[in-house]
Amino acid sequence: MTRYVIGPDVAIHLAGEEAVIPDGHHMLAPMLLRSQMLSLLYQAVHRGEMTKEDAERRLFYARGMRIRLLEDHILQNAAWQVADQLGWSDTFDAEYVALTQLEADALITFDRQLADTVKDLVTVAPIEALF
Repeated sequence: MTRYVIGPDVAIHLAGEEAVIPDGHHMLAPMLLRSQMLSLLYQAVHRGEMTKEDAERRLFYARGMRIRLLEDHILQNAAWQVADQLGWSDTFDAEYVALTQLEADALITFDRQLADTVKDLVTVAPIEALF
């Protein structure tokens, strides 16, 4: 069993593709994933990058994907430490990194800057690793 932490960008992409993740791969994310997906989809609609209907379809599909959402004081403390270590002004991305450190084999993100920044802290995998 391989466990991957996915960011909201990856979840939205997978939903757009209506991807089916093979058995043996498990996706994890901090609880804030849902709010971040909603925000990213809302922004995409208002920038004219997709219709409201497409955004709603992706959100519906993403809600049905097998993603284990986690949030507890251990994760939050670890995220605080990651953000401190990297000099970040908030802990949003740090929660994904901390969750990868605590529970997963790798982080999957489309954010190249994030991937480059955390590559010494966690394994960063391409989305193709899910398949």
